[in-house]
Amino acid sequence: MEENEPKMLNYKGTKYPCCASLTMGLIGGKWKTVILYHLMHDTLRYSELRKTMPTVTERTLSLQLKALEEDGLIKRKVYTSKPPLKVEYSLTDFGKTLIPLIQSIADWGDYVVENYSDA
Repeated sequence: MEENEPKMLNYKGTKYPCCASLTMGLIGGKWKTVILYHLMHDTLRYSELRKTMPTVTERTLSLQLKALEEDGLIKRKVYTSKPPLKVEYSLTDFGKTLIPLIQSIADWGDYVVENYSDA
């Protein structure tokens, strides 16, 4: 009897056991989805992102932005024409495909607060 190995999904050299695992690999963690949420409708500078997420450390924010950029979900544009250096972040076309998912996650969070909060 031959056992079939589960089909692995391959994305940018990383193997995932299922489509949900791939999705969470790209947007999972505490901050990636929050960053994507804040970039859904606006292009933001690093300092503006920091203000929307006051509890994230600078190191964590930088690492998460780098990971999202490497995965092709956000783009980083650097303006060097005159000091001080200006860096803006926005969703790529690929990143924009996540808007319905991110909006659903945000809507569910609102639903939980409205219906299941102890307050």
